Amino acid sequence: MSTITETNSIRNRIRTGFLRFRLLRSFRVRVLAMLLIIGIIPSILVGTAILLGYEDRAVSVRESEVSNQLGIIANHLITYNYLQDPSNEAVNAELEQISNLYDGRVLLIGANFKAIKDTNNVSVGKTIISEEVIRCFKGEKTVNYDSDNNYIEMTIPINETVFDEEEGKEKDVVRGVMLTIVSTDTIATTIRILSRTAGIIDAGMITLIFAFAMLFSGILVRPFNKVTTAINEVKEGYSDEALSVPDYSETEHIVEAFNRVLKRIRALDESRQEFVSNVSHELKTPITSMKILAESLIGSEDVPPELYREFMEDIAGEIDREDKIITDLLELVKLDKKNAELSIEEKNINDMIELILKRLRPIAAKSNVEMVFESAREVIAGVDDVKLTLALTNIMENAIKYNKEGGSVYITLDCDHHFFTVTVKDTGIGIPEEAYEHIFERFYRVDKSHSREIGGTGLGLAIARNIILMHRGTVNVESVQGEGSVFSIRLPL
Repeated sequence: MSTITETNSIRNRIRTGFLRFRLLRSFRVRVLAMLLIIGIIPSILVGTAILLGYEDRAVSVRESEVSNQLGIIANHLITYNYLQDPSNEAVNAELEQISNLYDGRVLLIGANFKAIKDTNNVSVGKTIISEEVIRCFKGEKTVNYDSDNNYIEMTIPINETVFDEEEGKEKDVVRGVMLTIVSTDTIATTIRILSRTAGIIDAGMITLIFAFAMLFSGILVRPFNKVTTAINEVKEGYSDEALSVPDYSETEHIVEAFNRVLKRIRALDESRQEFVSNVSHELKTPITSMKILAESLIGSEDVPPELYREFMEDIAGEIDREDKIITDLLELVKLDKKNAELSIEEKNINDMIELILKRLRPIAAKSNVEMVFESAREVIAGVDDVKLTLALTNIMENAIKYNKEGGSVYITLDCDHHFFTVTVKDTGIGIPEEAYEHIFERFYRVDKSHSREIGGTGLGLAIARNIILMHRGTVNVESVQGEGSVFSIRLPL
């Protein structure tokens, strides 16, 4: 029981992972994520930048305000000789006022680093020494902002202008230091309020952006859904019409590609039906002939031996024809398989052609056809010896069969750095231009009556073309009726 439960749990996890993977691969999900990122991240960054800018600006303004007011009070301290007599009510009132106004603290430090005045009444009489105080006694103002504890610490020198008899001019002498701590709680509170407001605005924007992204991504994906629906209708057999989804150029490209595939499928289907019909016809014809001959013999009495022998020879010929058709069909079936493999070996193409000519010259001699082979150079290439020999044999044999009495077949061989070319030129009956694209189809014959006279199955060129394509090569034909044809085979070395 435990094992079954664990197995089910593993299956559920695998199924969940697969669904998540499919979801992440969804075009709509990716568009949605992209729109959310484009919409949300900039708004968050802008909001953060505004808050940080506000904080810097508010602190800077606070520092400037406090510095100006402390500068005025520092002048009053010198005017009323407060550092020597800190009992002046007016000055004390100013110090208390600025302390209360900014919820802070003001310390007046004399030249001996003793605290003369503390608005918090804590450090009067104590020695106050720090880096900032020492720097301020040298005439340098200091400002430090502590954002963690929300306060600004400032030191302002208390300067007195005196006449220097040695230099003969007035100069400022630091008589004391005003150390001030100013609270920035109000700024922090404002920032928190702004942050909450920004959060609410961001939440509203995220909601709107998400809704817009959902709507917009749905609109973007809709044409692709149309394509999918249309393809499914064709797949289920509800329609065989060409698709048209012109919403985007991308969908147009997809639809155009699919329509080309659909056209190709239709052509293949028509070709298959025609092929089945042709096969049935080609296989049935010899059987019909044999049946007629056999019935003639059966229905006749006292058949002369000469006639009996003639009929039996005809029956044997039809059997040979049937056998050749079946052999060629089996060869085509093997070549049509997608996993059909080539046994590639380095072969001397010159020797291969010479061997083919040796086999075909007796056939050519029967029709008084001359076969001439010319090679520009020796060619060594990686080919399937058996299959390529069959392809070249079929093309050359056709050049003999469809030639004229006393004609010629010229075979030339040449190569460059990447390809080698075999050209088969004959002086035969030629091929009409409109038949060029059909001559490599199965059972296609340009002149059916003439083809019957010379024999053949109508599969030779189809087999040859398939073998050449398997070698990643090309075969082209040019012809002039009554003058002859030229087949050019180009194959990679």
